[in-house]
Amino acid sequence: MADSTHAGPHSPGSRPLADAIGRLDLALAALEAALARRLDLDARRGDLETELSVMQDDRARLAADLDGALSRLERLELAASDVDRRVERAMGEIRAAIAAAEAGPRD
Repeated sequence: MADSTHAGPHSPGSRPLADAIGRLDLALAALEAALARRLDLDARRGDLETELSVMQDDRARLAADLDGALSRLERLELAASDVDRRVERAMGEIRAAIAAAEAGPRD
């Protein structure tokens, strides 16, 4: 004799339960997909934050390098200006010596 308290897979009460289980499976799949998307977004956000931090560090390093280069350029420009003045003065003295030598001895 079959026990009527246990509904089999083809009994009339099993269809709503199977439908509910199907809907639950779909809801769980959607939840898992949403969680996977969220984890992926969080990972990408972390990657972007890391990349931004690296870029900020690079910017700070480049700014310091630029400041150093500008300082060296200023020192070189000052040195070049000093050398230019000395060369001009030496050239003037050489011209004067040549002119004096060409003029010959004065008696």
